[in-house]
Amino acid sequence: MPQVAARINNEQEQWLKEYFRTKSAGAEFILPWAVDTFFRAMAGLKQQFTSPELKVIVDAHKDLRLMPDTAKITYLLVRVGDMCERFALHEKHNVGRDALEAKIKRLDDTQATALMVWASAYWVSRECSAQTLERYVAS
Repeated sequence: MPQVAARINNEQEQWLKEYFRTKSAGAEFILPWAVDTFFRAMAGLKQQFTSPELKVIVDAHKDLRLMPDTAKITYLLVRVGDMCERFALHEKHNVGRDALEAKIKRLDDTQATALMVWASAYWVSRECSAQTLERYVAS
């Protein structure tokens, strides 16, 4: 099985040791589960948003370093709203801003976090380009 070197804080390390006896055993369970959960969440989210709405969300996350403390629905709303205000992303992709914000407000923090991680990941992916954005939001 391939190995991954993840960074966790002391509290997370202690939690893994308490629940799984060792942090390695915990990581071997948690990481694949988190990846599977993320992809299931994204499959559901892609059914809730249109391709143009997803493009607005991806565009809003360009040059953003996502931090665990800010991965919440409130930050997603602020980021998308601010980027629409400053750069008219909703107009660029022909999206109703109010409708998009209403859809975002229906999400919970976990769904919003998955969407933010997915949107941010596009900008650091190997295939990041204007041509691949269409494929990214559709796949």
